[in-house]
Amino acid sequence: MLPHLLEINGNERYLCKERGFLCIMNEGKRLGRLPLDDLSMVLVAGHGTVISANLLSALAERCVPVVLCNAAMLPVSLTLPLSGHHLQSLRMKQQAAASLPLQKRLWQSLVMAKINNQAQVAEGLGKKSGHLRELAKAVRSGDSDNREAAAAAVYWPLCFGKGFRRDRNESGANALLNYAYTILRSATARAILLSGLHPAFGLFHHNSRNSMPLADDLMEPFRPVADLLVLTLLSRGKKDLVPENKQFLASLTNRDMSLKGETSPLSSCLQRLALSLAEVYAGEKKSLLLPEKILLPVEMQAIPA
Repeated sequence: MLPHLLEINGNERYLCKERGFLCIMNEGKRLGRLPLDDLSMVLVAGHGTVISANLLSALAERCVPVVLCNAAMLPVSLTLPLSGHHLQSLRMKQQAAASLPLQKRLWQSLVMAKINNQAQVAEGLGKKSGHLRELAKAVRSGDSDNREAAAAAVYWPLCFGKGFRRDRNESGANALLNYAYTILRSATARAILLSGLHPAFGLFHHNSRNSMPLADDLMEPFRPVADLLVLTLLSRGKKDLVPENKQFLASLTNRDMSLKGETSPLSSCLQRLALSLAEVYAGEKKSLLLPEKILLPVEMQAIPA
């Protein structure tokens, strides 16, 4: 069974642990419950939500992140377990000791994969992606020429329209993207922890106020999948961050991608990518395991160009 993302958007909810279940309560009445082992993430957006310490502990033991969001659905807090892997101490030491040239080479591969996936989205819309493909080929170690930004300048107007500007504080398409990226970022952090690494040690992102730069690094090749879901909603005239649209975007981590010639959910691809990074740090592998292709479900194949 694929793991579930649970979003709490109702106000005055009480979340607690009851045997092997997460229970949702309101004014003494149980509204529902889900098996703890079936959860991949808990997203809390409702005002006045209370979470019991026993539940937080049980979720941490299962490496299930709890994300607290503000009114714009941007994450403001994320719980991280102290231990997510039996080799965590060794792997974190290897991670911290990674050389700068190695980090630059790994970032190069992530940027190339991201731009190629952006090209796939453009192709899915019937757009010409040759410029994006050329930019992907031109990425140097550490992306010293900032081809990622050059690709973004081509990608956003090409796929979202000439008047579109990516702004985290805007509504409509931007709000939908915020929500999808929040899900993706949290799923990436979970994959990192399960691999024995820590999200605080990034490859490229190094903002001192950012507690999860490695999650921001590793999620980059998967952002176009989130974009594709948002484009699907927009093609249907759905621009608002309502429960129905959130539910559609929450399926992001279960969307299929091609990895090593096999079809795997995005969540599995994230975990295998994070594990390959740990193996690169340990000297067991030389390159990251990145998905080769975004697989478009039937509902995404009819997006108008």
